[in-house]
Amino acid sequence: MNKLDRYDFVVLMMAVALTCFGVVMVYSASSVMAAKKFHDGFYFLKRQGLYALMGFGVMALAMRIDYHFWRRIAVPVLLVCLALLVLVLIPGIGGSAGGASRWIRFPGFSLQPSELAKIALIMYMAYSLDKKQEKVRFFSSGFLPYMVVLAALLLLLIKQPDLGASLTLGAVAVIMLFAAGTRPTYLISMVLLALPFLYFLVMNVDYRRRRIMAFLDPWQDPTNSGFQIIQSWLAFGTGGIFGQGLGEGKQKLFYLPEAHTDFILSVVGEELGFLGVMVIAAMFFLLVHRSIRVALNAEDNFGRFLAFGIAVLLGIEAFVNMGVVTGLLPTKGLALPFISYGGSSLIISLFAVGVLLNVSSRMRGTP
Repeated sequence: MNKLDRYDFVVLMMAVALTCFGVVMVYSASSVMAAKKFHDGFYFLKRQGLYALMGFGVMALAMRIDYHFWRRIAVPVLLVCLALLVLVLIPGIGGSAGGASRWIRFPGFSLQPSELAKIALIMYMAYSLDKKQEKVRFFSSGFLPYMVVLAALLLLLIKQPDLGASLTLGAVAVIMLFAAGTRPTYLISMVLLALPFLYFLVMNVDYRRRRIMAFLDPWQDPTNSGFQIIQSWLAFGTGGIFGQGLGEGKQKLFYLPEAHTDFILSVVGEELGFLGVMVIAAMFFLLVHRSIRVALNAEDNFGRFLAFGIAVLLGIEAFVNMGVVTGLLPTKGLALPFISYGGSSLIISLFAVGVLLNVSSRMRGTP
């Protein structure tokens, strides 16, 4: 029997296909800008290609590591992640860009601890939920400890500031707790208590407030706060049903900001049209659907929570990014998994898929 037959083939193929497609689209979206800024049109292509190769290597390794290994080191991984989130705030260690300190710089590579925090939280919660079982229904012994851990992560992320990653982690934690059987009244109360803080974080910071105003009416300030989403709409509108053709998009020519990162789906819409965007959306839907199937058929509770958390994370990130670039959600700096440019996001996403695939190799019944 082929060794790959043990793994969920659909999950594997979706991750590989989305990553390879992402490398192509990063080149298409960035070549002109890279040529102007770095005098090398292949600058981002070479880096993203290298990240993809590293990511595939990490995924292949994670596929072969018994996922119970992550149960044993879940707490140390979380502590290391907290330490990195502290280090990134220290001047001289943390790298800054656009007013945010989110990276730790290494020669030729930058580590974004917020990406590691996502998988670290999932591993910790899967370990703890498996350990506590029915205790999760009690406030002091079940619900409150998770809120303390989550609050520590969120405070460090907001300090960077990275509100997008904070909201993603919060959503993943709430959904995992709900799936584990936490009382809905606890979760609803937590969300209601968090709303005033969220309002304060948004409305008392000028650029966030302007993003909300631009979301409500981008044409009120079309050359400033509303510029990015208007250019994104123009890209989708120009693409029509079938698109202008791969590499033929115009919005990436210094009109659409962040064309190769957060708004890369807009380039897909212009060059490959509505059909291309729908194919990408369908691939993400299939990836998340199969990931949830893996969770439902995992051999133990730790595997179920681990696979489910990864499925939720990938689903939320894809959904939010697609919502932002189409104007259905306020502009937020959140990458499209596997496709947007960025080493930390791509490598961590492929690592998460590798862990998921190892869970699938031990499913009850036929994968």
